[in-house]
Amino acid sequence: MESSPRCSPCLSWKRIVCIFFLPFSLSSLAPSIKDKEDLIIGEARAQLPRYRFNWSHLTPLELKNRSMGLQTESIAGSNPYFTLGGHKFLIFGGSIHYFRVPRAYWRDRLLKLKACGFNTVTTYVPWNLHEPQRGKFHFSENLDLEACVLMAAEIGLWVILRPGPYICSEIDLGGLPSWLLQDPKLRLRTTDNGFVEAVDQYFDHLMARVVSLQYHQGGPIIAVQVENEYGSFDKDKDYMLYLQKALLKRGIVELPLTSDSEKKVLRGSIKGVLATINMNTFQENAIRYSCDSYRMQRARSSEIGMRPLPRNKPVMIMEYWVGWFDTWGSSEHKVTNADNVEKTVSEFIKFEISFNVYMFHGGTNFGFINGAINFGKHRAVVTSYDYDAVLTEAGDYTDKYFKLRKLFGSILAFPLPPLPEITVKAVYPAVRPSLYLPLWDVLKYLNEPVISNKPVNMENLPINNGNGQSYGFILYETPICSGGELYADVQDTAQVGLSSFSTEVFLNETSIGMLSDGNHNLNIPEVRECQLLRVLVENQGRVNFSWKIQHQRKGLIASITINDVPVEGYTIYSLEMKMNFFERLRSATWKPVPNSYLGPAFYLGTLKAGSSPKDTFLRLRN
Repeated sequence: MESSPRCSPCLSWKRIVCIFFLPFSLSSLAPSIKDKEDLIIGEARAQLPRYRFNWSHLTPLELKNRSMGLQTESIAGSNPYFTLGGHKFLIFGGSIHYFRVPRAYWRDRLLKLKACGFNTVTTYVPWNLHEPQRGKFHFSENLDLEACVLMAAEIGLWVILRPGPYICSEIDLGGLPSWLLQDPKLRLRTTDNGFVEAVDQYFDHLMARVVSLQYHQGGPIIAVQVENEYGSFDKDKDYMLYLQKALLKRGIVELPLTSDSEKKVLRGSIKGVLATINMNTFQENAIRYSCDSYRMQRARSSEIGMRPLPRNKPVMIMEYWVGWFDTWGSSEHKVTNADNVEKTVSEFIKFEISFNVYMFHGGTNFGFINGAINFGKHRAVVTSYDYDAVLTEAGDYTDKYFKLRKLFGSILAFPLPPLPEITVKAVYPAVRPSLYLPLWDVLKYLNEPVISNKPVNMENLPINNGNGQSYGFILYETPICSGGELYADVQDTAQVGLSSFSTEVFLNETSIGMLSDGNHNLNIPEVRECQLLRVLVENQGRVNFSWKIQHQRKGLIASITINDVPVEGYTIYSLEMKMNFFERLRSATWKPVPNSYLGPAFYLGTLKAGSSPKDTFLRLRN
């Protein structure tokens, strides 16, 4: 998913509120459309086929002979096409990210994908969630990739896996672990030794889980994508080939793919690997460009030392963007027209173009996993990854869903499965927090602070077995005895305050201003006696797209200066907001909420959901 600008202010303290609810073979694709190039160039437009596609016997459970996987073929006088099991095949794919959907709802979302008429599910694999600390891997509960892939097979869906290591996906650092940022000399997404050594260790573990899920092993995975949108990064000509070999070395034998926007597809391609395209509508010019249909483009490719894409390969749209993501500070939720989505998918089918809808179901950026964009201004991606997708964030049907289901039903030779029931929801009474804990009262419930002569950024804190801090907030405290012009290099947003210097009680904490990655200066008023300067920094999400991923260390990046004199001696508190921290707060002495309190604090309220809790929506009023 390419996070190019389509359109954050400070997120304030709302963002620290954490709420948890636990409770096809086309065995006879009639005559192929005459030479796709002629059709695209000419005035004629293909019509939806009068015949019906029938791949009912080409499902993971029905197809027993696995000797011939997903392949590309080209016959003179015919368009290039995919085959699966030796049968002509079109990919009708939809993206669902298992890590953005509660495990209890995986089956519901996959059944709705199947019932709509899709035959394939695609998903990214987030390295940062699966290996949050070096050598410690998480593949259970909501991160049980194998269980989700096997569930897709049981339901009758093929799988295209997009394992990265970089995935973009509007997730923190594009899915790369934050501990990679500890070494400022390490170059991400290159063959730099430090980076590929980390990738190799991750792939050793991940691919051992994936190999048995491949088509040739009886599983549903028919294709595996190499990295993601590298044409937009393009910092190392050897990198993509290295990754392709890394996959082959570990037993990945299914059809390899690359994925790029139409203008970058040549730069991100690998010899012998099918190049796919990302776009937000049916664009004839883009397909011309990406498929190198014209001699002038072949000449241009040669001029700039690039390899023209082969013309004997089928077109695949790896990401057809049916919506877009939202960022904090945007004026409204981004939406797309359902009729346009139906028209675009209809065009794909007319020209026998395989496609993947991004997103079929977007889901939620749980916790602090959201990424950010920065095209002149840092904007954090919101918690919701609704994406104006075919299903809503809650998994409900939309106009897009019904229009696509009707379209697919008109061209398929078999009846679609019945629609799964809508998930039951409830409206609960408003919750007004009754208790609170000022941040200063919470510090004693945190792990031991780090004492350092100079500030340490999140990623380099000596915590989590040397892996630093990935998400949340970080608090710096240092005594000062004079005022003046403060300078601090912070990422992303910092609130600065002064309090009386005391080891017991902090009274009259006063906010004196805000700092951000675009505002490093602040005037400190003169003080009569030594004060405790506190700098609370929020990680609003690391950039997930562009070369700026290289510079995403969070917190104070260098020493604070006052009147150009470095301030030394820091006590540093890590506020990762992990569940064990909230468990410790259960024993805290909470206070009644006052009529007004402006400082950072934790608030406690009770949602009375009864004995049978149901899904609901939350709205935080200003």
